[in-house]
Amino acid sequence: MDYREAGVDISAADAAKARIKDLAKATFNASVLTEIGSFGGMFRPDLSRYREPVLVASTDGVGTKIKVAILAGVHDTVGYDLVAHCVNDILVQGAAPLFFLDYVALGKMDPVKVEQIVSGFSRACSEFGCPLIGGETAEMPGTYAEDDYDLAGFIVGVVEKEKALPRGVREGDVLLGLPSAGLHTNGYSLARKVLLEALGHSVDAHLPELGTTVGRALLAPHRSYLAALEPLLERDKVRALAHITGGGFSGNIPRVLPEGLGARLRRGSWEVPPLFRLIQKGGGVGDEEMERTFNLGVGMIVVVSPSDLHEVEHSLERRGETSFVIGRVVAGPGVSWE
Repeated sequence: MDYREAGVDISAADAAKARIKDLAKATFNASVLTEIGSFGGMFRPDLSRYREPVLVASTDGVGTKIKVAILAGVHDTVGYDLVAHCVNDILVQGAAPLFFLDYVALGKMDPVKVEQIVSGFSRACSEFGCPLIGGETAEMPGTYAEDDYDLAGFIVGVVEKEKALPRGVREGDVLLGLPSAGLHTNGYSLARKVLLEALGHSVDAHLPELGTTVGRALLAPHRSYLAALEPLLERDKVRALAHITGGGFSGNIPRVLPEGLGARLRRGSWEVPPLFRLIQKGGGVGDEEMERTFNLGVGMIVVVSPSDLHEVEHSLERRGETSFVIGRVVAGPGVSWE
């Protein structure tokens, strides 16, 4: 017997690596010191503008959104989703990305599929100035079904110590919501259960209320808010940021508020997109469950001083970003609604 008979095709893995090498190199900048294929990626950051640079690291996946990608046969967006998610996660602490690493595990090595997945990583890393300096591609028969795969991403960024967020949050501060593009990368197990099983839609079904197919609506890319928020961070106009991911509003807002403070949100202060309304109605999902599972059209919450609100809104508008006041910081823990 040989390794291929056991389910692992080294030649296919080599072909996959050859396909993705140029995609990764396209994201490089002058700080990258090694080629793709080294045992470790070497990166020399330019920290000359920082007095006390602090590294911020995060890791995540895209969950069962991959199941939708597999059903739809679309594999060039989930990598983008993962980079955007990770960029947002370190952005909430005020950090700008330095570099990114990826991990791709498959039931069966498919060089074309791997190339499509990594093209999403490459596109996002280039857009966000975050070189893809290395990663791992693993064929794991017996762990994953032949057509299945999973992704993980690892990001390192940097922030000036005195500018790290959250900082100075107070009772009365305004909560400003920035719109999501859809589910982003959370809540897909419930969304698939409702849309594909309970309602019986296929990913190719075109629904008038969505204006597109179920698959396209569910695969809408995770937005990054880096470009919109960077100027405000540089001018110290942001006191905290909350990335609305797994856990929804109640699970994420308290993570960035000081002890003794909570959030009061106002229902109806933004338009909940049709996809979320369809899921809620089709599955008979209660308000509380929706609010702790999905972002409901709000991908990032910006905590700002009332005195800075108009300046922040105008800055966002100049960068093409929509925003809406959705609540305020209040005394007492947790998230409540009115």
